[in-house]
Amino acid sequence: MVAKEDAQNLLMQAQAYQQQLQMVSGQKEALSMQMIEIGKALEELNKPGSGELYKISGPILIKTSNNDAKKDLESKKELSMVRIKSVEKTEVDLKEKLEELKDKLSKAGV
Repeated sequence: MVAKEDAQNLLMQAQAYQQQLQMVSGQKEALSMQMIEIGKALEELNKPGSGELYKISGPILIKTSNNDAKKDLESKKELSMVRIKSVEKTEVDLKEKLEELKDKLSKAGV
């Protein structure tokens, strides 16, 4: 049987993991939205007759070529995919830890 203090510690840990999981889910959602935006921008760049292109760099706009803009977006897309995979791994790890704590708590009768 788990002592009352141990059960409280497990509950606090579970709450901390739950909060971390919510934060990670928010990060994943933001990255997914960023991927959608990048995809839409790449679609627009692939349309014929794009005209002049400008990119934002800090508080100013800089004229850029279609190829440079595509390279920049592809690079951002690649980086976002790596970050999403990392966030997903963290999410899986947190879910596993949370399940382990739930099992310990249920065995303790809490």
